[in-house]
Amino acid sequence: MDKLCFHLVLQAFILLFLYKYAQGIKCYQCHNCNHPGVAENSTCVIDGGYCVSIIVRDKEKNKDGVVISNKEVIRISRRCLEKDKFSLQGRALMCFVNDAMKHEQNVRCCRDQDLCNYEVPELAPLPSERVDKRETDSGDGMTKSVIIIISVIVVFIIIVVIVVIYLKKRLRPYAPPPDQNIDTNPLMGSQPSSLKELYDWSQSGSGSGLPLLVQRTIARQIRLCEIIGKGRYGEVWRGNWRGENVAVKIFPSREERSWFREAEIYQTVMLRHENILGFIAADNKDNGTWTQLWLITDCHENGSLFDYLNRHTVTAASMIRLAHTAACGMAHLHMEILGAQGKPAIAHRDLKSKNILVKSNGTCCIADLGLAVRHDSKTDSVDIAPNNRVGTKRYMAPECLDETINMNHFESFKRADVYSFGLVLWEIARRCSVGGIFEEYQLPYYDLVPSDPSLEDMRKVVCGDKQRPAIPNRWQNIESLRVMARLMKECWYSNAAARLTALRIRKTLAGLAEQEEVKI
Repeated sequence: MDKLCFHLVLQAFILLFLYKYAQGIKCYQCHNCNHPGVAENSTCVIDGGYCVSIIVRDKEKNKDGVVISNKEVIRISRRCLEKDKFSLQGRALMCFVNDAMKHEQNVRCCRDQDLCNYEVPELAPLPSERVDKRETDSGDGMTKSVIIIISVIVVFIIIVVIVVIYLKKRLRPYAPPPDQNIDTNPLMGSQPSSLKELYDWSQSGSGSGLPLLVQRTIARQIRLCEIIGKGRYGEVWRGNWRGENVAVKIFPSREERSWFREAEIYQTVMLRHENILGFIAADNKDNGTWTQLWLITDCHENGSLFDYLNRHTVTAASMIRLAHTAACGMAHLHMEILGAQGKPAIAHRDLKSKNILVKSNGTCCIADLGLAVRHDSKTDSVDIAPNNRVGTKRYMAPECLDETINMNHFESFKRADVYSFGLVLWEIARRCSVGGIFEEYQLPYYDLVPSDPSLEDMRKVVCGDKQRPAIPNRWQNIESLRVMARLMKECWYSNAAARLTALRIRKTLAGLAEQEEVKI
């Protein structure tokens, strides 16, 4: 009978434990908890994640997040955190706060028991308070020494000691406050001081980008200057880091999947290339009220190819340079590099003039890798991001529009990129001025579909009517434009397998560039 009771009690405890585990961890949930009138007892339940409490030292702001006074405000928030949502390369980035930043923000992550995030981490003292404390401690030590000396030494020696101490204080420089631009974490060592050093760091070791702690520290040092672009998925700001311009793409928290995917693709081993936008860092910034997701890259003041062609015409030589360097970027993406530190083949899936940037030297680099897919050659599988974004309808290949594309065959995505690239070549060629004659800038199919076409509009024109952008007659009389026209036609075939490869396009444009140099 006693054994039966014991087994029943044991089974009850096991069932209780399993039930508790299945229910996940219960956490307090409250944004801006110390704001008057905000309830502190709301909760959330997370399975396999963390309970988080955050404390932030901030300035007084209005509801739009604009600073309205220098009055110091301490903001506290509590929430549930899914571990896979706030991490890069399998690390819980949200739960780590650099020692140099703990006087501004601190985070505590736990999952040992329900409601464990009620306890709030402490903020470190401000730099000025730390300096004052050191000076006060030093002064206390001197006072004790003077008292001992007074008790054992004659007045004359005491006077001498006082004079010496006074002179030392006058001549000793004050300790400077710690430089917030220098990371003092011994795990990180010395930091790079320029973008060139950053790239050298990122290409050493695995070649997959900077360490996560360095990325976060760099992001905290950037000062936003002005907004330079806005799209459906966020804003792009010009920022300043140690006197150099950087671009900061800011995603809202609802676009977390797009931010995570783009940061993940940019950190692919061996991806860095002069014709791929240079990635610097990724970070999530939580001020206690809302979360911003930052992607930090090189800044190119000419903007996108779309903006550049709207503002400028191009010579035959600069047309070929734009087209050739863009093709080099696409070819590098598509190419698989074999080896222990190799690179998988990548397809862009949203190639268009707005996603190609123009550098100050007149060359192009490919940007916006949020929709990119990678090929695993060992398993012959395609790594597709789990987000709801689709490409730009105007640039979609026929097989994407009529949904006949084979999503399990990686070559299908590369061929769709080539179709889109053919439309970009058409946009560039129209702005080529020869003898003062050129076409005004237009988007592909501008004369066949509305300004914001639907999938049905594009499907009818591209798949049903099999129409393509018109080739002006004057192009047939100019060698460089004639070659460009042939190239784009060979990118537009309805039969995807008949289209040129990125490598073939790059080689043809390289040959055309050599011919143009000979003419010059």
